[in-house]
Amino acid sequence: MAPARQLTSSASLKSKGSRRTDSWQSEAPRRASDASFESKELIPTNVKRPRNVDWKRAAAILYGDWGTSKAYVIGLAFAVAGYSSFWLIAAMCVLTALVGINYMIICRLYPDGGGVYAAVRHRSEVISIVGAFLLIADYLVTAAISALSAFQYLGVPHPEKFAAISILVIGLLNLLGPKQTGGLAFLVSVPTALVVVILGLFCLPHLGEAFAHLQPLHGTFGHNWAAFVGIVLALSGVEAIANATGVMKLDPGSTDAQPCVIKTSTPAILWVMIEVCVFTALFGLAAHALNGLQVVNGDVNAPGAEGVRDYMLRYMGQIFVSGAGGPAFGHFFGVVVSIVFAFLLLSASNTAIVDLIMIQFLMGRDRELPAIFQRLNKWGVPNLAAVVATIVPMTLVIFVKDMAGLADLYAVGVVGAIATNLGATSTDRKLSIKTSERTLMFVTFLVMAAIEMSLLIDKPNARYFAVTILAVGLILRGLVQERRMKKEAAPALSPRQLGVEVARPMSKASAPSEGEGILCAVRSAGRTLDFAVREAAKTGARLYLLFVREQPFMTEEDVRRKWQQDPEASTIFAEAKRKAENITPLFCYAVSPSAAETIVDVAATLGASRVILGAPQRSALMNLLRGNVIREVSNSLPEEIDLLVYA
Repeated sequence: MAPARQLTSSASLKSKGSRRTDSWQSEAPRRASDASFESKELIPTNVKRPRNVDWKRAAAILYGDWGTSKAYVIGLAFAVAGYSSFWLIAAMCVLTALVGINYMIICRLYPDGGGVYAAVRHRSEVISIVGAFLLIADYLVTAAISALSAFQYLGVPHPEKFAAISILVIGLLNLLGPKQTGGLAFLVSVPTALVVVILGLFCLPHLGEAFAHLQPLHGTFGHNWAAFVGIVLALSGVEAIANATGVMKLDPGSTDAQPCVIKTSTPAILWVMIEVCVFTALFGLAAHALNGLQVVNGDVNAPGAEGVRDYMLRYMGQIFVSGAGGPAFGHFFGVVVSIVFAFLLLSASNTAIVDLIMIQFLMGRDRELPAIFQRLNKWGVPNLAAVVATIVPMTLVIFVKDMAGLADLYAVGVVGAIATNLGATSTDRKLSIKTSERTLMFVTFLVMAAIEMSLLIDKPNARYFAVTILAVGLILRGLVQERRMKKEAAPALSPRQLGVEVARPMSKASAPSEGEGILCAVRSAGRTLDFAVREAAKTGARLYLLFVREQPFMTEEDVRRKWQQDPEASTIFAEAKRKAENITPLFCYAVSPSAAETIVDVAATLGASRVILGAPQRSALMNLLRGNVIREVSNSLPEEIDLLVYA
């Protein structure tokens, strides 16, 4: 046993409690001398995730998706329209700007989450479900197309195999739990932005030649519209940042009751939107300065290099930098471009997988998907959601193998989700929107709806993919609804019928004096529990046993969950009652995104004199990834409460 004294003071307990993001229930009586053990529940009025994402990290998350589009859209556009492709890219940049401006408004209106699933749900559950499954289709293809593009930039043979392996590795890493990816995305985005600026500077001297090669669009309006629809790829990330408003830092003066995140969401979208539009247009124009490009069977060949469609920026860097600094320097810069964009694209693939896991979990918690999608592993991750988010993109990238084929599948999901969000928001008269903003949003919705209809008509693969995802989702939802109706019709089981008895009351004579208590946070019925029972019996203190179900996302059902509904907690508490023959342990159960914060909060609320924790059994690497609960508790525990670590 190694007692550890708390070294630093915590903030005011009252203020800490007001910021809680979890729910917990306790069987503790209101007074230590109470003979009756009437259940007491401490439940917050609403549930929030911590708001710790500033505008720089929000911009980095958005750039990890929006910013990657230029890596492959330049080549795809050239393969469609040749030396007149700039006009298609310019139109796509205008559309990107329109969507960005509209999502600044949506983020202002929905500071607790403005993605299509959350924003539309109050209008129609069915429409929100359709939008959610379209978004799932988008994320599935985003993970596949980003990974494939990453290895095409690296120039490896059979890039689809490397892409599939990378998706598998990313999926396995996500099984270990959600991580603060904002900082990692920021680190990846900084060198990428630097390389983009340098490449842009080398492009500037060639713009005169590019204008000389620029040709007008050929063919009919219908032909050019179909070509434009085929390259609308730079929009996906805007839904991700809209979903993230619930974790953005609040503006000065705003509160959780009246949240406002304009000073976080607006600059994040604005700066990334400017970068994406300006540099995508610049690179799209500069590509016309490359001599001898030929479109062959949907691909682009260059003198001495075939198939440059999928790594156009690397080829541009080699040619333009070689002309200024020599072939060796040009080759080196091409390698740098490949590596930097490969990491950014893999980061985008990871973001898509994280978003897939999140939306499946939330739909499971809202009882729109089977309950197994919300069943968490010991790291707080829904296993089945992670498996789906990994296996489906792997299958897509292996069987499709081609960027153009994945691009055909890609746009239908994101365009449908954005159109649904814009249409529902612009027609919602209850929202406080200026007439000019509502008009702009509705016009953008009409454009997005027209693009979606064109995709569904002209691209059968996209239609089949979207319909398949939507059909599977609606079938699963139907099964959930049927199961829920049967369950609600059946009589509810009491805790005693579930095999877990309520704690036996303690007599007044044996009750310890008020304020004396030991809180033991348990994860198993092992030696730490045995030690806590012995300490309580030896000192005559009241023993509280706390089980924290740690999970990153919170919903209304988590607030109402009892420990009797958690098989692991029920087993541990039942074993604790068996071991504690001469005392009556009192059970506390919590669902929280942070075990350490919950332990501190419950200990202070119950007035415990000591907190007992077991020594961590996991490796140093796992402590680094998931954090050290003992250290976090020690840094926050009030000085009057002793911390004992049993090892």
